[in-house]
Amino acid sequence: MAEQKNEGEGNHTAAKAYDDAQKKFAQSGKVKPAAEDAARAVDGPEGPSLREAERLGKAHAKAEDPALKR
Repeated sequence: MAEQKNEGEGNHTAAKAYDDAQKKFAQSGKVKPAAEDAARAVDGPEGPSLREAERLGKAHAKAEDPALKR
């Protein structure tokens, strides 16, 4: 097992690696195709379970995000 150093509050090394990977993905040109694939999933065989998961998640929310209804 690799030794991990204690970084105090949070893991700055992991956060930087995540941020770098997200930036690389955002700049890769793959965002739009991935979003389109996700949108198509709702219309496919997983659609009912995805909509149910969304319903359950929204049941815990106090209110809808007003930014979604612009």
